[in-house]
Amino acid sequence: MPIDRGTGVFKGYLSILMSKREEPNSLLPEHLNDNIIINQLIDLHARNKDLSVVLVTKDINMRLKARACGIAAEDYSTDQLVDDVSLLSRGYHDMTGSFWDRVSKVDTRQERGRTWHRVQLTEMLPAVHINEFIVDEQGFVGWIKGVKNDELLILDMHQEPLLHQEAWGLKPRDIYQGLALFALLDPDIHLVNLSGAAGSGKTILALAAAIEQTMVTKRYRRIIATRSVQGLDQEIGFLPGTEAEKMEPWLGAITDNLEALHMDDENTHGSVDYILSKVPLQFKSLNYIRGRSFQQSLILIDECQNLTPHQMKTIITRAGAGSKVVCLGNLAQIDTPYLSATSSGLTYLTERFKDFPNGVHITLQGVPRSILAEYAESHL
Repeated sequence: MPIDRGTGVFKGYLSILMSKREEPNSLLPEHLNDNIIINQLIDLHARNKDLSVVLVTKDINMRLKARACGIAAEDYSTDQLVDDVSLLSRGYHDMTGSFWDRVSKVDTRQERGRTWHRVQLTEMLPAVHINEFIVDEQGFVGWIKGVKNDELLILDMHQEPLLHQEAWGLKPRDIYQGLALFALLDPDIHLVNLSGAAGSGKTILALAAAIEQTMVTKRYRRIIATRSVQGLDQEIGFLPGTEAEKMEPWLGAITDNLEALHMDDENTHGSVDYILSKVPLQFKSLNYIRGRSFQQSLILIDECQNLTPHQMKTIITRAGAGSKVVCLGNLAQIDTPYLSATSSGLTYLTERFKDFPNGVHITLQGVPRSILAEYAESHL
């Protein structure tokens, strides 16, 4: 069947290959569906030498087998917004020297105790998006609050106040954690997307900010914690108990970081038990989240790199009035077989929300949990 692209020009054909052949091809054993498909393509190519046969699949192993059999294979790329994840926004721009050395024209004004700069764009300034930050070596931090025509509207911030923030006793270790904590505590930011290597502080920052805003400032009524249940190893079977009890092993990072927040307490386990009894913390499964609406809640989504774009959309659209969504992930640790760094829901979120006026994305720098973890992250 010819495929019409709507222009009157036919490009390609839609064909249905029957599984039964007069002379079965024994190149691959046909006890697997993947092998049956590859054998069909081998036969098709053998019967039509001039025909270009390309297998398109998300299955990396199937692509390898097809190429070994002489069949061209490629990834399905329509769902990929970027070709290289290194081109994704980090949420900030590091600048050597002083930022003001790159500025040719600026209009500064004071408003309600804040300093605003209207800066003219030049070739010396990077391409930016709203709610990104500018960090230079002279201690200047600017928050980009407007990008219009050839001008930037920048809120003047300083590194010292950012580094002296505190949430549930936790202070940032560097300026990037300071930016993340600032976004987590800002009531006007409805979506915070934190990515970074293992041990960079994503979960502990998000958890400290969540407890601070539910226990102290009472900005949110509850904390909803969820994550993908895609495991690193093979499945171990069904888990007993209620929905919360089934999710508890998957959300061990939450309780681990609770212990870290109270490590200096006289009775760490007692403090953690007290917090769990007082904090309205609920563990939710993604399987039962469709149709729900969470009002005035802080929603923590861990391991976002293992979510598809569709799953990511489903979760974020559960946020009701007065709610905030915090997404955490590391593109270097994807466990889902049919996802890659370029097709992950975390990449999709970062790219799609880069112009959202109420969202902030920060890629945290490595603050390793140990020398061993740092070496493993970079060498394995």
